[in-house]
Amino acid sequence: MDKKLCFLRKSLLCSAVLLGLSACSGDDSESEDTDSVDAIPTVDAGDDQTVDEGDTVTLSATIEDDGDYSISWSQTGGNYTADLSNSDSASLSFTAPDVDADDELTFEISVDDGVNAAVSDTVMVTVNDTSDSSDSDLDTSVWIINESGELSEHILDSNTGIGVEVNVQSVDLEEVDGKDYIVVSSQGIPNYETLITQDIHDGLTGRPKASSDFADGSPTVSVGDVVSFGEDIGYNSNTNCTLDYGYGYWPPGPECPTQDERTVYLPAEPTPAEEDCENGLSKVGIMVNGTSIYNWADGMSYNNQGDWQTLAPEAELYDVDICGGHAAGTDYHHHFYSSCLADLLQDDGSAHSPLYGYAADGYPIYGPYEAAGQLAVSSWVVRDYSDPTVGCDDEARSCSLVDQYDISLGTEEVSDGPAFDEVVTSLSSNEFVAENGFYYEDYYWDSSLTALGGVYLDQYNGHTDSERGYHYHMTLTIDEDNNISPAFPYIIGTRYAGQLEDNAMASCSSDVQGPGPGGL
Repeated sequence: MDKKLCFLRKSLLCSAVLLGLSACSGDDSESEDTDSVDAIPTVDAGDDQTVDEGDTVTLSATIEDDGDYSISWSQTGGNYTADLSNSDSASLSFTAPDVDADDELTFEISVDDGVNAAVSDTVMVTVNDTSDSSDSDLDTSVWIINESGELSEHILDSNTGIGVEVNVQSVDLEEVDGKDYIVVSSQGIPNYETLITQDIHDGLTGRPKASSDFADGSPTVSVGDVVSFGEDIGYNSNTNCTLDYGYGYWPPGPECPTQDERTVYLPAEPTPAEEDCENGLSKVGIMVNGTSIYNWADGMSYNNQGDWQTLAPEAELYDVDICGGHAAGTDYHHHFYSSCLADLLQDDGSAHSPLYGYAADGYPIYGPYEAAGQLAVSSWVVRDYSDPTVGCDDEARSCSLVDQYDISLGTEEVSDGPAFDEVVTSLSSNEFVAENGFYYEDYYWDSSLTALGGVYLDQYNGHTDSERGYHYHMTLTIDEDNNISPAFPYIIGTRYAGQLEDNAMASCSSDVQGPGPGGL
C-alpha cells in the first residue's frame, strides 16, 4: 500500500478513537479488528425551577453517551400531579397544575443505553399558589343554599313547631388568626325528594322484619310515588318521632332528626397532614346540602370486646331511610353514598362526579365517578385469611394486622371474631351473616393498587388531578346486574389526608370504638 495512503488511514482511525467510534492501533495492516467502547451515560436533569400555577414548564436534560439510549421522565413527588407529555425525550413541557397551596413537584429522568445500568437524575419544580382568597369572590355555587327561606314540611323545630330551614343557610369567607376559612351554617335537614322505584319498593317489602318494621306490616307507598324528606311511608319509627316530627319515615331504631344548628369552619387552603390523624365517630365532614358526613364505624364491635369493629353500611343496612341516612341524636348524616344527593346534583355517571361535600380537613369530596362510566376505585381490599402475609394460622378471625397500612409488619393475636358463616345480631336486632368484609379488621390498604394511579385512590380514599387538586371520592361497586354497593372506606379513609385546624368540626381520634347507640 502507498505509504502516504496508509498514514492517512491510520490518522483517520485514531481520530475515530477520540470520537469513541473505534479502536486505534499502531499496526498499519489493511485489516484491523476494533473494539467498541460502551461508556456509562451521564445525565443532568437541569436546574430547579419556581413557577406559578398555570405556567408552562419546560424540563431540559443534558445527556452524554456514546451510542443509542432511551429516555423516560416520571413525577416522583408532590401533592399535585402534572400531565406529562413527550416523556421519552430529553426536553418536555407541561402546564403547572392548579394548587391550593405552594407545592414542590419532583421529576426524575432515567436514561438507559441497553448495556449499562440505567442512570437517573431529579429536578424540583416549586409551584406557587397565586390565588388570593381574601381578594377574590367566594364561589358559593357548589353549595345548595336556601335563599328563599324554604322550610321542611315534615321536620319541625322542637322549640317553635315551625318547619326547620332546609339545606345550607349561608356560606361566607372569614379570616381567623390570619388564615381564611369557608364558614358554612346549616341546620342539617335536606330537602330530598325520592321517586319510589321498583327496586326501592322491593327493598322495603323485602325487609326481613317487614311485618313488625311497618305499622301495618307493609309500606304505605307504591311504585311511582314521590316521597319528600321525613314523609310517613308506614314505618314504626322510634319514640321521639311524633306524628309531626317525621314519624313513619325512619325504620325502628334511629331517632328522628330535628334542627341541629351548626357552623362549620373549613380551611380555604387545606394543607397535608403532618402526622397520622384517625377520624372517629360523629361528624367528619359536611355535604353541600348541609347534612353531616360520618365515617365507616357504627361504634359497635363483636361481643363488645373492642376487636372486630362493625362497619356502619353493613350492620346498619336496615337502619337507614330510603336516602341512605339516619340520625344520631338530632344530627342527620350519611356514612356512604346517597342516591338522593346524587339526584340533586344530577350525577348520572356521564362525566367526573361533581362536588358532594368537604371533609373536616377542608379537602373536597367528589362523587363516585372518575370519568364517564368509570368509577374511582378504593385501594382497600379484603384480607385473604388463608394468605400467610395477611391471614391467620387457622385461616379464621383469630388475628388482626399490626398495621393495616403496612402489611409487612405482620399480624397479632386478638380475641376471636365470628366465623365467616356465623349469624350476628346488630344493635337494631337485625341478623346478618358475618361474611368476610363485615368488619373493619377484614380490610387493609394495598399500596400496589394506589401505585397504579388513574382510577385507583390512595390510603385516604383520594388522589390529585390538575383540575381539582387533591380530593376524596365516595366509592362504590356496581355488579353485573347494576346493583350498587358501598365500597370501604366509603367516603374518606380511616385517616384524614389533611391537617385539622383548631376550629375544625372534628378532631383526631385515638380510639375508633364508640359508646354504642350514640354511634349510629
